[in-house]
Parts: sequence; C-alpha cells; structure tokens
Amino acid sequence: MSERYKVIDSSQPTFITLTITHWTDLFVRKEYYNILDETLKFYIENKGLKVHAYVYMTSHIHLIVSSNKIEIQDFVRGFKSYTSKEFLPIINHQIESRKEWLLAKFSYAANRIARGGNYKIWKDGFHPVLLDTNNKIQQRVEYIHYNPIDAGFVFHERDWVNSSYRKYEDEREQLPFQVIPLY
Repeated sequence: MSERYKVIDSSQPTFITLTITHWTDLFVRKEYYNILDETLKFYIENKGLKVHAYVYMTSHIHLIVSSNKIEIQDFVRGFKSYTSKEFLPIINHQIESRKEWLLAKFSYAANRIARGGNYKIWKDGFHPVLLDTNNKIQQRVEYIHYNPIDAGFVFHERDWVNSSYRKYEDEREQLPFQVIPLY
C-alpha cells in the first residue's frame, strides 16, 4: 500500500472514501449493502473499529472511522479483500441482470495491473483525511450525510436508508451496526 494512504494516528477520527473500480454502480441491491453492513459489524465487534459516520452511495462509500486496536489502512485492506470475495458469488449466482457487464468491467480492471487476480472490484487507495478539529469533523459529517441529496437520490438526508444521518438526528435510532456520533 502506498505511503500516501497511510494514516498516522488511527485513534483519531479519519474520513475515508472507498470507490468501486471505474465508479461502477455496484451498490444497487440490498444483498451488496448487507455485505457492507456485516463486514463493518465484524470489524466493530472483533477488531475494535469505531464508525462515527457513513454513507453507502451506488459506486462508493464514505466513512469516518477510528480505532485504538487496528490500523485504518489494515482495516481498509481487509475490508476490500473480504467484500470483493463476497460480492462475486452474488454477481455470478444471484439474479443480477448486469452480470456480464459487471464481470467484464472488473476483469478489465484486474488485467490492467500486474498483481494478478481475475477481478478487481475496489479502486486502490482510500484518501484518508485526519479530522483533527471540530470544524473538520462537522464539515465531513455534513458532507457524508448530504451526499445522497447532492447526487439527486433524495430530498432530505433522513430519506437515504444507507447512512448514519438518522443516528445523528435521533441517538436512539437503530442501525445495522454500532455508530458512535462525533457530536
């Protein structure tokens, strides 16, 4: 993993973006969201990851995370590796009308790099931004929650199901995994 994607202090809230290769709209079915939810839940319960805010868009996800137990770059590497393996059976065997197109895109991406593998689902990198001030935290949390509106999917943040917005709006809100709001 490149030096430019290393997080200096994983215990501090860090904004990261994970993007599907070629900005492909993979996350359009509940099955894919369930894999993201379960994988994050695993890292929270078993690896000490803290998720402070998140949004799943159709081609990427934004997270604010921290941890005292696992380095964020190690989380990202494991998350991408595991979810890639879990997505492929759904693409291949579930009712996926875009099967050939998706596999062709991910195969093309894999063939362009020397690391091997048949399919490359995630783009390299995760563009970490350390959130070391309250202003940066508030700006990135709002950015995450406003993303579905900016993309034209919904008119209000609360209407996007795959987001932590409702937890910030109402602390009692139950999400698929534990979210620890930053304010």
